[in-house]
Amino acid sequence: MSDIDSQYKLIIIGAGPGGYVAAIRAAQLGLKTLIVERQFIGGTCLNVGCIPSKDLLTATELYELIKHAKDFGITVGEVSIDLKKMQSRKNRNVKALTAGVEYLLKQNKVDIFKGSARFLDKNSLELSAGDEIQKVAAENVIIATGTVPIELPGLSFGDPDILDSTKALALDSVPKDMVVIGGGAIGLEMATVYLRLGTEITIVEMLETILPGMDIDLTSQSEAIFKKQGMKIMTSTMVSGSSKVDGRFELSLVDAGERKDKGKISCEKVLVSVGRKVDTSDLGLDKIGIKTDKRGFIEVDDQMKTNLPGIYAIGDVVGGKLLAHKASKEGEIAAEVVAGRDSQMDYKAVPGVVYTEPEIASVGLTEQEAKEQIFELKIGRFPFRASGRARTMGMMDGLVKIMADKSTGKVLGVHIIGPKASDLIAEATFAISLGATVEDIAETIHAHPTLSETVMEAALNADGRAIHILNK
Repeated sequence: MSDIDSQYKLIIIGAGPGGYVAAIRAAQLGLKTLIVERQFIGGTCLNVGCIPSKDLLTATELYELIKHAKDFGITVGEVSIDLKKMQSRKNRNVKALTAGVEYLLKQNKVDIFKGSARFLDKNSLELSAGDEIQKVAAENVIIATGTVPIELPGLSFGDPDILDSTKALALDSVPKDMVVIGGGAIGLEMATVYLRLGTEITIVEMLETILPGMDIDLTSQSEAIFKKQGMKIMTSTMVSGSSKVDGRFELSLVDAGERKDKGKISCEKVLVSVGRKVDTSDLGLDKIGIKTDKRGFIEVDDQMKTNLPGIYAIGDVVGGKLLAHKASKEGEIAAEVVAGRDSQMDYKAVPGVVYTEPEIASVGLTEQEAKEQIFELKIGRFPFRASGRARTMGMMDGLVKIMADKSTGKVLGVHIIGPKASDLIAEATFAISLGATVEDIAETIHAHPTLSETVMEAALNADGRAIHILNK
């Protein structure tokens, strides 16, 4: 075992959106930094998650729009799918972005080690790449190794027709039918892709609603909209067994509560999307005594510090919302703390987005959470069907919901299902971050005609003075 000569101020394990952002921020602050990545620069998000899924969602959205061009007075010929070209475009975009991240790391003078890392003790790591093994010491370490998909008993990812999110992004043909186990964001996004391509989709969700954890207005509306699009949705349902005959699966279903038989369902592909588990098994954390919760997520404070001095953790490995942008912000915070700044992570305004059709976005408290915290609420809603811009786009499903503290007017939560919700949520996130009131949003002039007016109108409705709907 050879030693790396340089004494690093900071070593980061994992080059996903948490790790690489932490590395660049640390370099900006003058810290000598090494980043270690065993698989691919950019992590799950850039390579087999956020970016490739959005590429396929964009392509299939265009396909769907072209099929309905006649609704806008446009006549087109026969439209068909070339999945090979669609996948090729996706792969080019992924390659360009990951190459860009590696370029930025190098230009910021971050050293890159492509291999694995594990703790020898809390002050030193063993780095390995093939037969090459090196020892390196560091004053500080950030763990940013992310998560991996959870596998279900009897549904092994070793079967080529049992898909995790990574495999679902790389199919070379469109399945006739697919069962998606899990009605969360990842499952619904991939269901949307293949529904548009012509696959018959059935969602099986163990809990009472799809999108568990989101506001009740979003879950109820989204389920109705997805069913109208052609998805079959079975909530409070579990898969109790499976068999495969002549290339097709037969899944046995039971009621999630009483375990009563709910029949069987046959399909060509099964996408297992029931969540993700922490990816720290090869790090040697047991050797150094890092404190974790019962699910294995690393416990940290609001400065991303673990229970061991000089060791930090960010991103999916610390649990909470498993979101790339959350990981990136945590990476910035950790790097700044290592550099001696008194930075702290604030989770009150972390937006979440589901890129279905329509898009779904949320930030702050849900109505259920706000009531549990004994807030007296005033709530404003505005439907997209009353938006002139949404109507011209032919995208009128959904609404904007704003909740505020009745005594102070401060915005507590905003929940959107509708066109471009992923963009509209930024204004709400800014408002909650600043401690703005619904009146602040209502009194802000929004350009007309735009989708952003729906946020303003919802804020006006919270005060009983919306202009373009009747106030109840």
